[in-house]
Amino acid sequence: MAPDLNSTKDLFVFLGKSVFSVLEDMVFTLIPKPQKNVAGEIVLITGAGSGLGRLLALKFASLGSVLVLWDINKEGTEETCEMAQAAGATRVYAYTCDCSQREEVYRVADQTSHSWATFFVAPRIHQCSEKKGTRPASNEQPYHIGKSLHMQKGKRESDYSDVQGQVKREVGDVSILINNAGIVTGKNFLDCPDELIEKSFDVNFKAHLWTYKAFLPAMIANDHGHLVCISSSAGLTGVNGLADYCASKFAAFGFAEAVFAETVAQKHMGIKTTIVCPLLINTGMFEGCTTKFPSLLPVLEPEYAVRKIVDAILQEKVYLYIPRVLYFLVFLKSILSSKIATLLCEYLGIFNVMDGFVGKKKKD
Repeated sequence: MAPDLNSTKDLFVFLGKSVFSVLEDMVFTLIPKPQKNVAGEIVLITGAGSGLGRLLALKFASLGSVLVLWDINKEGTEETCEMAQAAGATRVYAYTCDCSQREEVYRVADQTSHSWATFFVAPRIHQCSEKKGTRPASNEQPYHIGKSLHMQKGKRESDYSDVQGQVKREVGDVSILINNAGIVTGKNFLDCPDELIEKSFDVNFKAHLWTYKAFLPAMIANDHGHLVCISSSAGLTGVNGLADYCASKFAAFGFAEAVFAETVAQKHMGIKTTIVCPLLINTGMFEGCTTKFPSLLPVLEPEYAVRKIVDAILQEKVYLYIPRVLYFLVFLKSILSSKIATLLCEYLGIFNVMDGFVGKKKKD
């Protein structure tokens, strides 16, 4: 009898919580959900040197957050740093980091760590001090990219507890991690060189593994943090001409969702997750791409996308699909036969989205 009573009790608890959650969702469709305050939160954004990453930095700067900017593009990161200060940020830290390289991620995170600092000269490119008339955010003098020293074998894997070192030592514990860096090859699978496929996975997916390894432990220790994965609508369904990109974005989505499940199962209730799946965004990455029905499936303006992303973070939404029609299309994908789904894709022109792709133009 006891097991039956427990099962019945669990069922009623589940039903009660479900009803409450449904009512809560209904209320928040009618009135705006309260937004959390991120003033003083340390926000790390990868791919902050341009595009979406830059706009996210400017938005969080206006909200009073402390910014940590990562990008492989030194010039772009410095520009974002200056723009963020102009937007009201009091503390901005910019670092050169190739997120596709695990050791680079760990090293820069450790310009965040004492133990790693003994192996590497920190590669920080620029530290913006506080606003004019105030003292710098750190007593340390800014320094430029230095020569890397060889690290002892096996040391890296054993030092995850120190991974927050350079950023932690210079800035503090990262409390909002936004994995935004991404690349796209725009080639059909068989035309795509192996090294570009590997690069897609290294930047679009594997970088998430290494940044989580670096900063999640401190979030757990503090029972406070927010993990943000910028995936893609191409992480929800396969797209012609984007085989490697889709695979990497599916992986990023699945990884973020799995870690979210871990935090829930382990009762780390202070750790939040937001997974973002936007359609094409007009940042230049998908230059030349168009949709057949722009009123239904628009190429998103970056400012609009950033506003929706930041609102989702502040409201602690787990999933954000932009535009909203994606929720319906994902639902249709789960219930329609593959034949009807294919016909729908043909009608909507989804198979031809990449036909005009030219990609981001490189500066001379």
